[in-house]
Amino acid sequence: MNQQNRPLASVIEAIGDTPLVELSRLTKGMSGRILAKLDYLNPGFSKKDRIARQIIEDAEEEGRLKPGQTVVELTSGNTGTGLAIVCGIKGHPFVAVMSKGNSMERARMMAALGAEVVLVGQLPDSRPGQVSGGDLELVEREAQRIVMERKAFRADQFRLAGNFRAHYLHTGPEFIRQSGGGFDAFCDFAGTGGSFAGCAAAFKEHNLSIKCFVVEPEGAAVLAGELATRPNHRIQGGGYSMPDLPLLRPEHIDGYLKVSDTQAVHIARRLAREEGIFAGFSSGANVAAALQLLRTSCRGKTVAVIMCDSGLKYLSTDLWE
Repeated sequence: MNQQNRPLASVIEAIGDTPLVELSRLTKGMSGRILAKLDYLNPGFSKKDRIARQIIEDAEEEGRLKPGQTVVELTSGNTGTGLAIVCGIKGHPFVAVMSKGNSMERARMMAALGAEVVLVGQLPDSRPGQVSGGDLELVEREAQRIVMERKAFRADQFRLAGNFRAHYLHTGPEFIRQSGGGFDAFCDFAGTGGSFAGCAAAFKEHNLSIKCFVVEPEGAAVLAGELATRPNHRIQGGGYSMPDLPLLRPEHIDGYLKVSDTQAVHIARRLAREEGIFAGFSSGANVAAALQLLRTSCRGKTVAVIMCDSGLKYLSTDLWE
């Protein structure tokens, strides 16, 4: 999407076309490779900048979002940051509705970018840093109330096709172009399911033999058909114990992988120390899952993953203790 040989009209055009890097240090001594797409290098420091742009531009083009109309969305912070950037440039007031369980760096960043941030309290048995599906339901109710009150456009990342389209039209094809199509599998931590759905669709069209795996937290693998025994896990931005993610297409899912909090944290820290990639919990989960594949069904093969967001968004959490 970027054009590096000319000045860009706005930072919106800097979204996408992120680098693809081989994690050769983490895989040293193993048979196989991991290719990581550095989406934390987007302007808002996450892959969600892509969907923010696509959702808003689709809605403007289709007449569902009027000039100057307010935009509202629930967020763990990353989609909200992307929407704050895109809406600010395009002249739409933006209201981000977020659980108090998410890291406060995200709320501060969205506010700095011009968003109105509404923080919603957690359920009595929830703890900061551990946002459950029940917590998300509280945020959803508040988002719906604000949409009605302000006659706003709901940038619904869990349902709108722009989420899928951002990754189907751009992220997936970028992987294929940058790697020369040279990978055998893809695994992705499920939040809304948009990046998995869009990339998997692009990959299957390119080469049906590419295996695509959904990554979930251990104890909250409801998409794999398990009961949620640990909904208050530490991997922020997904694993909400929601059994139905509308954007996911079952025919594109070749399997499910589970990652524990400890594994996600350990690999995120190794990514920082050994690969110089300062990313968050879900990026650690993705690489931990890829390493599982290299030890099992994908031994000797190449696995593609996304580095979802920046470690800067977790400085107040125990990820970097």
